[in-house]
Amino acid sequence: MVTTPYGAISAENYQRAAKIKLLICDVDGVFSDGRIYLGNQGEELKAFHTKDGFGIKAILKQGINVAVITGRQSNIVDNRMKALGIPYVFQGKEDKLTVYQSLLTTLNLTTQEVAYIGDDVVDLPVIQDCGLGIAVNDAHPLVLQGADLITHTKGGFGAVREICDLFLQCHKQLNITRGKSE
Repeated sequence: MVTTPYGAISAENYQRAAKIKLLICDVDGVFSDGRIYLGNQGEELKAFHTKDGFGIKAILKQGINVAVITGRQSNIVDNRMKALGIPYVFQGKEDKLTVYQSLLTTLNLTTQEVAYIGDDVVDLPVIQDCGLGIAVNDAHPLVLQGADLITHTKGGFGAVREICDLFLQCHKQLNITRGKSE
């Protein structure tokens, strides 16, 4: 077992995390808590946690690429991901496995160099194919069963940051004694 600021993980998963060059994230239920607020005028609102944003920016600085694959289409997602500097954003994609395989080819990566974090059954094909399949703490039970790693944090409340911190720790870029990224 390896100790992280969030709790212990297996040495096997820690070794897998150390090999990651691309983190792929779902949005609803991962970057957000999964709830969608609809206003009377048809406006859609989502809440994103700033902790996740800080983590994404930190791993991008370390050379770990980030992509988003989501089944929904939203200008809010475009704006948030652009603000974070995420270079690969795919919306309206129910077949996430095809997009994932295309990213492997485009970025010349092996499955072992990719981590995917999701929360629902549509995420399972990628979670089960990539090098480190991650479920957020409050994911669907089948996703929890199929994942290599389950976050200690719920989706939308810092689960993405938890995984980013894990990658930073693997690359000795996380100061565990102070709990801050260097």
